[in-house]
Amino acid sequence: MNAERLARDVRLMVLDVDGVLTDGGLYYDESGCVLKRFNVQDGLAIKMAPQAGLEFAVITGLDSPAVRRRVTELGITHYHPGHHRKAPVLRGISEQTGIPLSNMAYVGDDWVDAAPMSLVGLPIAVPNARPEILKLAVWTTRAMGGQGAVREAIDFVLRAQGKLEDMWQGWVRE
Repeated sequence: MNAERLARDVRLMVLDVDGVLTDGGLYYDESGCVLKRFNVQDGLAIKMAPQAGLEFAVITGLDSPAVRRRVTELGITHYHPGHHRKAPVLRGISEQTGIPLSNMAYVGDDWVDAAPMSLVGLPIAVPNARPEILKLAVWTTRAMGGQGAVREAIDFVLRAQGKLEDMWQGWVRE
């Protein structure tokens, strides 16, 4: 399958968190709170992309206050924490938004992402994903999870749709 052709139809990008938006590490402070590191370039792209018509959803296996805060800061309204079985949630997002699964991309890295990746039009993996997930992906980022992989995926989709250059020029002409 031609990933660029599939990217032209993407209207909603669904993201996993640990290993995609983060490096997959769980950092604990002395009181036992989990800390996570997010990439600022991923965040800027997520905030800018809706101007080009690209929406976002997050489905994650854990329910973390840090993730909830980051997702809220980024303006992602389709946030679904605490789901290891993600396919039913993905179908629900499709019903709620009216966006067919074929017009979605999913970025994943581990077995919990296999079912949703099998359902969407453009399954994307990060290069440090499990081997089985890499086999399901039609396109793989160069950047590792938590290291700008989401930004790279967003840029790929928007470039395929002919929208990335206009977004860039909006910053140049500011």
